[in-house]
Amino acid sequence: MEEATKKKKMTEIGSAIEELSLLSIAKTTIVTTKIEATNIINLPLKPLLSFCKLIVQVLDKIGPTMAVLRQDIDQNIQRLEKTWETDPIVYSNLVEILRKEAKEGSSKKPKSCSRAAVWLTRAMDFTLALLQRLVKDMSQNMQQAVEESYNLTIKPWHGWISCAAFKVALKLVPNNNTFINVLAGKDESYQMVQDDIRSLISLLIPLLSQLHSILELYEVHKLKST
Repeated sequence: MEEATKKKKMTEIGSAIEELSLLSIAKTTIVTTKIEATNIINLPLKPLLSFCKLIVQVLDKIGPTMAVLRQDIDQNIQRLEKTWETDPIVYSNLVEILRKEAKEGSSKKPKSCSRAAVWLTRAMDFTLALLQRLVKDMSQNMQQAVEESYNLTIKPWHGWISCAAFKVALKLVPNNNTFINVLAGKDESYQMVQDDIRSLISLLIPLLSQLHSILELYEVHKLKST
């Protein structure tokens, strides 16, 4: 058991599973707060951002195609981290940040933390959609899986310039075997990678459900790129 744990920590997928498991535990230990007549579970900010950083590492395995999305994720993480640094106690959870901006009327501004949270959620939506396609058929065409996941989760919110850039970058997507091999740890079989992906999916689905509920509550879920 101990050896299996050590091996899992060596892979990006394994680290993401571990981080998201911790976030799920922290999320359930916080008392549900009454917010504008709706019960919302607070999401601890720092564990959430740590998980987002691991998502970046997973997306990096796709190669240069994800460069624009990666940069966007990094910038949004930094924006939320800077807010947290101004008062780590008050802004220890995402809900407090969104509530503050909603009261100030700044939620929909180009550099708002609310907008950062929206795009981080969409990056996770993309990751989930891609992993679901891979786990369903590990031999499917990687370029097609990436394109379909993008079309479903991010393209509806991108402007035409970003869409065009992504279409060009699709040509740089690695083949399926290359991607799975770089995801796998040493001596890890396709079946083991598939099992890890399933574990990550099972943790991602409830997290994203909670995030979408929070974003809808503060009416920022339909924000488009600026």
